[in-house]
Amino acid sequence: VQLQASGGGLVQAGDSLRLSCAASGRTSSDYAVGWFRQVPGKERELVAAINWNGRSTGYTDSVKGRFTISRDNAKNMVYLQMNSLIPEDTAVYYCAANYRTGVLKTAREYAYWGRGTLVTVSS
Repeated sequence: VQLQASGGGLVQAGDSLRLSCAASGRTSSDYAVGWFRQVPGKERELVAAINWNGRSTGYTDSVKGRFTISRDNAKNMVYLQMNSLIPEDTAVYYCAANYRTGVLKTAREYAYWGRGTLVTVSS
């Protein structure tokens, strides 16, 4: 599966953004997806993850209550709704996928990665 992330941009603290991850290639939607983010000098961090049918999700503590991951399998799309953004959310955001059950919580569990989209939150 090929992944393409989009929707990043420059916003002010308190604003919202919705990132999109478009999947193409293999037609079945039985893949788990994760959104990661990375800032220079730091490891890639899992932000949110969702299982193949959208019924199970997981979030890192710093985004709980502010970010929501969702998917539309009919459109082969996964979204990350980011509300109440803070400067610490500034990073390059990546979506990743793998054909495994459950919610995948580490980068090594993902086999497919898209190019990142930059999110910059100004104070």
